[in-house]
Amino acid sequence: MMKKEKIVQTAGREQLGEFAPMFAHLNDDVLFGEVWNDETIDRKTRCIITVVSLMASGITDSSLTYHLQNAKNNGVTREEIAAVITHAGMYTGWPKAWAVFRLAKEVWKGEE
Repeated sequence: MMKKEKIVQTAGREQLGEFAPMFAHLNDDVLFGEVWNDETIDRKTRCIITVVSLMASGITDSSLTYHLQNAKNNGVTREEIAAVITHAGMYTGWPKAWAVFRLAKEVWKGEE
């Protein structure tokens, strides 16, 4: 099996490095550097889990858009994300599904 390119994240240090250096370290080095690079779960599955987790928490800001785009980049199709959001909406709440669909439609715009 071909090893995927390692994920490297710098957003924590760029945005919070001086203000919250420990948080920046945990974001960049632990969450993205270690957890996202662990190959026990494939990246496509990890992306779906992340989208559903943010959806369940009611997070529908730019971080969810980032993770939707990441899901698309890691092979999640329009049909798959629609099914994931629909399924998760049954458990997390209909209004959350609507909010996520608005973002997902933009990410997958133009794909039939």
